[in-house]
Amino acid sequence: MKQSVRTVVFADLTGSTGLFESAGNVVATRIVTRCTQTIGRHLVLAGGQLVKYLGDGVLVLFDNTLAAVEAASRMQEVLREQVPGLPQGGALGIKTGVERGPIVEHDGDCYGDAVNVAARLSDRAQAGETLIGEAAFGGLPEAQRLACQSLDRITIKGKAEPMRVWRVDWARTAESTVTAMFDFNQLLEDHLPVQRLDIRRLDQHVVLHSGDGPLIIGRGEGAGFSIDDPRVSRRHARVEWSGGQCSFTDFSSNGSWVRFVGSAAPVVLRRDSCALYGEGEIGLGAQLDDFTAPTLAFHVIDEG
Repeated sequence: MKQSVRTVVFADLTGSTGLFESAGNVVATRIVTRCTQTIGRHLVLAGGQLVKYLGDGVLVLFDNTLAAVEAASRMQEVLREQVPGLPQGGALGIKTGVERGPIVEHDGDCYGDAVNVAARLSDRAQAGETLIGEAAFGGLPEAQRLACQSLDRITIKGKAEPMRVWRVDWARTAESTVTAMFDFNQLLEDHLPVQRLDIRRLDQHVVLHSGDGPLIIGRGEGAGFSIDDPRVSRRHARVEWSGGQCSFTDFSSNGSWVRFVGSAAPVVLRRDSCALYGEGEIGLGAQLDDFTAPTLAFHVIDEG
């Protein structure tokens, strides 16, 4: 039994009932499973610890509240890019609750008031919404707090008094459902275009698929790809797929560089982005001529 203070993310699909009615059990089960696995993978890559899947939902713990809320606010976009919707007009959305507080981990599950509140906030959210409790709101930097909309106090089942709740608006899109078209035969045959990024360093290896959320590279446990080097910032860089293109964005103090195989001149980045393609290496936090620089080997595979 382990006790700790964590940020709890409870994400739940909406529209699955209609999906089963319109698409049938077999196809709907495959789509819902793909959705929940995509959400879980996205949250883990953002620094979360997957606790369990719950039918059409997922429960994940974070140490870092900002990372949790950032990842939660992008889940609708991740689903839109990765998981196809129904041509008959059916749609899937995702609603999310986030709260921070003491929890107990035991036998593959977790318990505590923050878990209950996150689940209840998810119940109260609309498709495409992320609702956060007071403790999670207090754990955000000032800039992000200013961009959240207060819903004042609302009644939460199981709580004696109404509690303060905020809606995360800083990464929402105008659409709240997944509306991309799909080919039933393609889905059933599981014959989908392959787009992925392989990143390696020493014994570390991460695969980032085109439908996954962003991968944070940095120093510490909050990163999806962690590098223990003082020259690497805690949130040094982000790698993500968007619109069929893989990109690398530097957020660090010391900068980064990208060297592509077959290219003479590397790309030097400081708070800037570049597209990744083919193969090469990424250097973090050190000059090009520093042979001690922490480097990552990458390989972009695009068979789309």
